[in-house]
Amino acid sequence: MVEIDVIFSTQQRWTQQWHVQPVAPCQETPLRFLQTNHQMNFDLWHEEDIARRDDVGADRVLQAKRAIDRFNQSRNDAVEQFDAWLLQQLPVANASVPMHTETPGMCIDRLSIMALKIFHMQIEAERNDAGLDHCEKCRAKLAILEVQASDLVRTLGGVLAQMNAGKLQFKLYRQMKMYNDPALNPQLYAAP
Repeated sequence: MVEIDVIFSTQQRWTQQWHVQPVAPCQETPLRFLQTNHQMNFDLWHEEDIARRDDVGADRVLQAKRAIDRFNQSRNDAVEQFDAWLLQQLPVANASVPMHTETPGMCIDRLSIMALKIFHMQIEAERNDAGLDHCEKCRAKLAILEVQASDLVRTLGGVLAQMNAGKLQFKLYRQMKMYNDPALNPQLYAAP
């Protein structure tokens, strides 16, 4: 079964490594789904920063927006692929078993974002060019983020243990993103 604390520490390691150089793609399942999900969150984080800038020009902001849509689609696809794989590993639950509406993949996606927040908040907490007040506020926020990540790791580990024991179940929820599909987005199919 998947070990959530190992997944989170791997997400943190990837975050540090990707800020220096690319990481070789994982080939084995389910790690490749988790890596794709985290890579898309990593890329989303940085493209969203670019999209918020006022000094890069409208073309670069438009490119960032298009990239954000692609990354978000791939991020969600990787969550669904992980959840589909995980469902095959778990015992089949009967209809009387309680349902957990947030899938494990969705929770791992949240952990991915937590790894990015912690990494970037750590940088802010240690900035030499920022004032002491800024750094102190960021250290306080960092401590909160670390508690939240720890809570999510522990809780998801418990949820997975219950699922593995057949005491809790989840369904594969498809995100049905419409904005990238020219047949489903009126702004795309109705355009002249």
